[in-house]
Amino acid sequence: MTALFDAIVVGVGGMGSAACWELARRGLRVLGLEQYELVHNRGSSHGQTRIIRTAYAEGPEYVPLVQRAFEKWYDLEQFTGRHLLTECACLNVGPPESAHIRGVRNSVLQHQLVAEELHGTAITTRFPAFRFPAEWVGILEQAAGFLLVEECVRAQILAAEELGAEIHPNEPVHQWKVVGHGVEVTTHRGSYQAAQLVVTAGAWATRLLADLGVPLRVMRQVLAWFGVRSQAARFRRDRFPIFIADVADGPFYGLPAIDQTGLKVARHYNAPELDSPDAVNWTPTAEDERPIREFLDRFLPGVGPLTQAQVCMYTLTPDHHFVIDQHPAYPPVWVACGFSGHGFKFAPTVGEILADGVERGRSRYDIRLFSARRFA
Repeated sequence: MTALFDAIVVGVGGMGSAACWELARRGLRVLGLEQYELVHNRGSSHGQTRIIRTAYAEGPEYVPLVQRAFEKWYDLEQFTGRHLLTECACLNVGPPESAHIRGVRNSVLQHQLVAEELHGTAITTRFPAFRFPAEWVGILEQAAGFLLVEECVRAQILAAEELGAEIHPNEPVHQWKVVGHGVEVTTHRGSYQAAQLVVTAGAWATRLLADLGVPLRVMRQVLAWFGVRSQAARFRRDRFPIFIADVADGPFYGLPAIDQTGLKVARHYNAPELDSPDAVNWTPTAEDERPIREFLDRFLPGVGPLTQAQVCMYTLTPDHHFVIDQHPAYPPVWVACGFSGHGFKFAPTVGEILADGVERGRSRYDIRLFSARRFA
């Protein structure tokens, strides 16, 4: 089977579905290939909710990209008629000298963002569920919220299909290669030809982009939910913020309770680095709960028992910044990978960057931070 497309997108998760949507809305003939069912739970784009925040500790370069992402998520809501983004304040908290607090403060200052600085006792007065040390600092921003992650991926896929994109689930890619001025992608169903290729394969970039020159690693992460029925009012989104706490054995993050599953809390990083997604154990264990429970007992006392847990993956670069670039060796190929556990919120902006690359050979945004060549 051979078909000709303007662009083939390999991997239709958060980033790939965004690329399909953006390419299709520009009138390009798009094929999206996904190795699993659409909107699956064996990658990095699942787990009910994802945080979106503007005062970006990871670097001020991200701020314009996340501001654009807010606009794009709202556009997608209007296009599909689906609710995707819920606004909710975000509390960044930790010792005054913590790297996270310094990073948030830097982004606030550079971009003149609106944020309120609180200290430990003021945090507890404002949000009684917390028990942080009095000397700690909290930076509270309102330009934040959470995304319904599976619904976001589903909406991007439906929007892409409505605009003419062809999306194939359960069709893993065996090989891709540059042929002449285009590309050829081979699956068990046959070969497809296109003018350009976009690879958004998540942790499977460790295989599909092995020649990229980026030392990618995989990290298993566990998302956990805890019951809060005895004090449910404290954990509503109008009374309890998203939080990122830079603690000694963390950081940890959490989101308000939005249904009976309860409060969502997870540890960020601090797990073994693996060679590939094949090494990930997808079954949560009792040991996975232990560090999260210790965090809760110390800083959020009174939270109830574990109600649910899920496993997801991070695909890490050495510096934890993204890779979004034209392939250094193959000009018809654009890649987006290594989102290092903080990428999902940017998905529609990443889709726009990749579509710009396919259409124009360059992005309208400053993406030098995300160059694949930085590891050469």
